[in-house]
Amino acid sequence: MNEKEKMLSGELYNPNLDGLLEDRIRAKELCRKYNAELDKKYLKELFAKTEDFQIEPNFFCDYGYNIELGKNFYSNHNLVILDCAKVTFGENVFIGPNCGFYTAEHPLDAETRNAGLEYAKPIKVGNNVWFGGNVTVVSGVTIGDNVVIGAGSVVVKDIPSNVVAVGNPCRVIKQL
Repeated sequence: MNEKEKMLSGELYNPNLDGLLEDRIRAKELCRKYNAELDKKYLKELFAKTEDFQIEPNFFCDYGYNIELGKNFYSNHNLVILDCAKVTFGENVFIGPNCGFYTAEHPLDAETRNAGLEYAKPIKVGNNVWFGGNVTVVSGVTIGDNVVIGAGSVVVKDIPSNVVAVGNPCRVIKQL
C-alpha cells in the first residue's frame, strides 16, 4: 500500500512520499490562483465534487480532491480545510469567517510523531447546517442535518440532527 492509499484509509502515513508533497503543492497553487482571481474554475479543478457554491477569499486546503460540496454552499472569509481524509458538506451549508475543518491527526507517541507520520479521519456535514465564525471541526466528526453551530465552538464529537450546539468543547444546548 502506498502512502496516499494509507492516508485515505486512515492508517499512519508519511505526507512527504508517493506524490503527496506534490499534490499539496498543486493544491496550494490552485488556492493561490483562486484567492487572487476569484475564478471558480480553480476550485472546480481542485475539489472532488462541487455544485453551486461561493467561497470568499482567502481559502486554503491540503489536497482538494478529498473535498465534496453539496448544492448552495457558502463560506465567508478564511476557510481552511485540511483534507487528508474526505470532507463532505451537504446541501445548504453556510460557514462563517475564520472556520477550520481539520482531518489530520498526529500520533501521541513522540517518536512516531517526530518521524513525520500522521493519520486522518473524515469529516461529514449534513444538509442545512450553519457554522458561526471561528468554528473548528476536528477529525472524525459527523454533524447531522438542520444544525446550528455557534461562533467560537470547537467540535470534537458528533453532533446529532436538529440541534443548536455551542462551546469548547461543543455541546448541544437546544433542540430545533
